[in-house]
Order: sequence, then C-alpha cells, then structure tokens
Amino acid sequence: MNCSFVLKLYDSLTREKKPFQPANGDARIYVCGITPYDVTHAGHAFLVVTFDVLRRYLEYRGQGVRHVQNLTDIDDDMVRKSRETGIPVFELALTNDAIYQADLRALNVLPPHEYPRASECVEKIQEIVAVLLERGSAYEDNGNVFFDVASFPNYGRMSNESTESLAKRPDIPLAGRGRAPLDFLLWQRVTEPDEPSWDSPWGLGRPGWHVECSAMCLQYLGDQVDIHGGGSDLIFPHHESEIAQSESFTGAQPFVFNWLHVGMLRYEGEKMSKSLGNLVLVRHLLTRYPPEALRLYFGSMHYRASEEFSEGELARWGAVYRDRLLPALGIFDGDGDMDVQVYVRRFEAAIDDDLDTPTALAVLDEMAGAVLSTGSPEGRAALQHLCALFGIETP
Repeated sequence: MNCSFVLKLYDSLTREKKPFQPANGDARIYVCGITPYDVTHAGHAFLVVTFDVLRRYLEYRGQGVRHVQNLTDIDDDMVRKSRETGIPVFELALTNDAIYQADLRALNVLPPHEYPRASECVEKIQEIVAVLLERGSAYEDNGNVFFDVASFPNYGRMSNESTESLAKRPDIPLAGRGRAPLDFLLWQRVTEPDEPSWDSPWGLGRPGWHVECSAMCLQYLGDQVDIHGGGSDLIFPHHESEIAQSESFTGAQPFVFNWLHVGMLRYEGEKMSKSLGNLVLVRHLLTRYPPEALRLYFGSMHYRASEEFSEGELARWGAVYRDRLLPALGIFDGDGDMDVQVYVRRFEAAIDDDLDTPTALAVLDEMAGAVLSTGSPEGRAALQHLCALFGIETP
C-alpha cells in the first residue's frame, strides 16, 4: 500500500510535521552526500543510516522510491586538501570515496539508485548559470558569476532569519567578494594550474558549491523533489541557496516538498567534523563492534537530535543485539503463540511519527523478549521482517 497520509515527517522549511505524500508516483529523494577530502566518520554514518531506514520503510509500505545521493568531488575543501597532501583532487576523491563505500557496505546501507559526482554535471551547471544570468538573477564579475540574493525575496525563509540578520553572521563564506554580503558564487574563476577547471562562456573556472547540488538534483529527479535531506549544518548557506537558485532557474515552487535535516553528532562537546579533526572513524568502530550494533546505536537517537557520541551506549546496543535480538532472530525450536500485530502496529506507529526510531527500537526489544519467552515462529518471522527495516538481517 502507499504510505501517503500515514507517515508524518518534520519539514525544516515550514517547521511542522506534515503527512508525506509524493507529488507524482515514486518518492523522489535527494540526499547531500560527502565531500571526500577525508574518510567516513560516525556523523556521516548517522545521516546515511537515517535515510536508509526511511527508504526501507517507504518500500515496506509499498511506496516506490527514487533515491539520489551525490558526491562533491570538486570544491574549495577538495582543492585545499589536494594542495596540503600533494594528491590530485580527483585521485583524492576516488581514494576516500572507496573507503566510504566500503564502510556503507559493511553497515548494510542500500546503494542509491544514482550516485552522481559534481564533476560529471558541469554541463547542467553551466546551463543553470547561463539562464540565471539571462533572467537577471545573477551577475558576472571578472570571470566569477554570483547569484544576486536581492533578486529572490524569500531568501532567509529556510533559516528563519531576515537577509539583514544573515548578512551579519560571521560564517558567510564570501562576504566582500560579491556586490552584497550574501551573494554566492555560481561559477568561480580559476587561475592556478593545479586546480581543476572547465571552459565556460565566462572563462576558465569551476562550479560554486551550492549550484552543484541543484544541478545534480534537477538532472536526476526533475524540477521538484519530494524529500531533500542532509545534515542540519547545511541549512545555511547551502540549502538556503539551493532553494533560491533552483526556483529562480525552473520557476517551479516549491523546489522541495519536505526538507529533512539530521542532527549533528558531537564529540567532546563539538560537532564531529573533518575541519575540526575530532573524528570517530567508522572503519575503526567496525573493528570493535558488529555493524548491527552501530545501526542500533544510530537508531536509538532521533534523527533530528544533536547528540554526544557515546561509546558506552554503542557497547550497550551491541549487547542488546548479541543477547536479545540475535537469539530471537536465529533458528530455534518453538511453537508458542503471541499477538504479533500488537507489536507491528506499535512499530509502524512509531516510524509514522516522524521516524521515531528510538520508540520503534524499544518495540523491537520487547518483541524479541516475547519471541524468546514464547518460542513463537510467527513472532520470529515478524521480528525478522521489522529488523530488516533497520538493515539488520537474519543470521
């Protein structure tokens, strides 16, 4: 059955829970992926596992899904890291993406239907830039092309701030380079020989960061998407700018029907990030814990919460898997009976309420206890089915 009007998701733009209903057929989902200047950390895994559970649940409900996740293989961070290490940009991207993909396979994350690289979509990017210039939504300055934020009256709605307030923030990446502090790069001039570049009507250059995601989203999913996801740190300026340039290019509103943002995983009080160097690497965790423990641990946190990484909690969920779920999922003799549908309904109600995975996992834990105490074959089969939605397969 289709899950429309059953599943409610929190939309970051309107700041309310809304019944999820795909606009037309398959649910079109775009997730902002990694910039592979370093390897996979636990914060990346938390985000990707969240959207993996969402996709699995939609498919469980009978809803078709078209899932796209990008790879940002060219941007300022990639160029900076390349210069620091002496490794060419695209070689660095390939190396770290291979590690990332291996980590996701180990975590039993379903691969997206499309996995575009920003460098593969330069033609679409240049099309967008040209149209925005033609419509007066952008301007050229010495080989750089900027989006004119003043041309888009709704800029700031995603951030819930006025442009005057946003312009005073200390984290504006290009303040002083364009005509106005919030104007952002669509195309940037390249003069250094070690920096990847492409010919364009505006001279040799490369794409700006924000327009890369708009181009990949539009190229693979069309003018409007049902769900656009990413970390909550992308709300401004990345997603704010994506809305402005995409709607200015297509004329279709809204660009996104549901914005889903995953909270930041912190380590020792700071956001876990490559730039801060406070990373807990997935491949290191997988040497000490089974992948099921990591998936259960990530599911124990609501996706919108920003939580402190806790290896103690990870170990606790490893014990839950070993001592409760694994025996209940395995082969055993039994012919008892239990009311399976009570657990199934509670599980579905939890996920339907804005992906309340902590409550859903509590139901699975109770269900595992009932299976172990009754020996119910029907209960075990249902538990296997529901655990698979968390990427936990029957041994």
